[in-house]
Amino acid sequence: MPSPLSIGIIGAGIMGERLLRAILDQPPETLRVAGIWDPSPQALARIAATLPPVPHQPDAAALIVASDCVYIASPPAAHLAHARAALAAGKAVFCEKPLAVDVADARAFVAQAGGRGAVNFPFASSPAVASLRDWIAKGEIGTVAKVTIEIGFATWPRPWQADAAGWLDRTAQGGFTREVVSHFLFLTRRLVGPLHGLVATASFPELGRSERAIEASLKAGDISVSLSGGVGTTPKDDHNIWMLEGDQGAVRLCDWSIAERRLPDGRWQRDPGALPQEQARPLALKRQLEGVIKLARGETHHLATLDEALEVQEIVESILVNSAAATGS
Repeated sequence: MPSPLSIGIIGAGIMGERLLRAILDQPPETLRVAGIWDPSPQALARIAATLPPVPHQPDAAALIVASDCVYIASPPAAHLAHARAALAAGKAVFCEKPLAVDVADARAFVAQAGGRGAVNFPFASSPAVASLRDWIAKGEIGTVAKVTIEIGFATWPRPWQADAAGWLDRTAQGGFTREVVSHFLFLTRRLVGPLHGLVATASFPELGRSERAIEASLKAGDISVSLSGGVGTTPKDDHNIWMLEGDQGAVRLCDWSIAERRLPDGRWQRDPGALPQEQARPLALKRQLEGVIKLARGETHHLATLDEALEVQEIVESILVNSAAATGS
């Protein structure tokens, strides 16, 4: 029986802790935590208080040495430096999205990385997305005609992200397009086709702070995609709809985890197995970790590839950089 895969975590914020807890929930004969490291003593103290058995590593280099696979959950600007160090040490890399914020650097990294890395887009393992795939495969929507993506937030960052507002609400690394819209662009890329042909605008009403609205059109393969997102457009922390329409019907994903299909009479029918996000997330994370084990062993996996993540990043940064320059932010 193979030894358990040891995963080291760089970054003790929300995402680092989320995956840490998911690892601890898995059978110890398959996965173990090699350790966690964060440059913030306060972040590590929080982990020590809530999860005392988890070993802390003194720095990123030591964590990489102790790990078979390194999960990178630092702010985006640091992703590639950690990823390069891990790959140079012969370790697998599982990186948070976005892959990076510097497109040229990301292209160079992906060109050199080979198949030893993947990016954490949980839609790759989502039960709801599996339902969408099944309906599409059964021909329930007919010939695909268009994709519509609608994203809204009461405020940005969302309340549960307030501690990270120092970078999440700044143009250099943050904003909802990088943090949230990227998930739905990945979903579009995975289910429909390669992303290209972008025309977009973004609104940056407060100097130095992240975007407050975007509008975009693009293509996924030959299929038209319309995208809109905004802050202050819903009373919910966040609300999102990803819809795929065809000549015979439509399917959609609502609020991250609710799959629905449109009936001939126009009514939307929810997947009877649909779960709210707080219940669906652990199932997706478990399957993501199954993919990480395959990644680290050099086996075929279903995780988001570096090429897919780069394609998403190129679209995201094209939305933000061109619009940011135009508005002087």
